[in-house]
Amino acid sequence: VPVVESGGGLVQAGGSLRLSCAASGRTFRDYTIGWFRQPPGKAREIVAAVSASGDSTYYADSVKGRVTIARDSAKNTVSLLMNSLKPEDTAVYYCASTLDYTGTYYYTRERDYNYWGQGTQVTVSS
Repeated sequence: VPVVESGGGLVQAGGSLRLSCAASGRTFRDYTIGWFRQPPGKAREIVAAVSASGDSTYYADSVKGRVTIARDSAKNTVSLLMNSLKPEDTAVYYCASTLDYTGTYYYTRERDYNYWGQGTQVTVSS
C-alpha cells in the first residue's frame, strides 16, 4: 500500500519526535511496515520494523532503547517515536510497506519492501 510520512522537523539533541506513516487509500492491516533513514552522504539504513500483526518488532542497534515503533489500527497509521535524539540521528526518514498475509514477519532489507514514501527530514542540532 502506498504510504506517506509526516512529523519530521528540527529538534535539539536530547529531544523527541514522533513520525507517522499513513496508508494511502487502503488499510495497513496486512502490511509489514519498516522505517528507514538516509543520513547526509550515507546509504539508507533500517531503523525499525513491525510485522502486520504488530507482535514482532525490530530495532537497529543504533536506536535500540530510544525508539519505539507502533501500529494504530484505528488511525491506520504506524508511528515511530524517537527519544533522546542525537545529532547522528539527522537524516531523511522513510516509511516503507510490503504485503505479508502471515502477519508474522518483519523485514530489514530495502529490497523486501514494495512501497516507499517520499521521506521526511529530521534534523537534530547539538
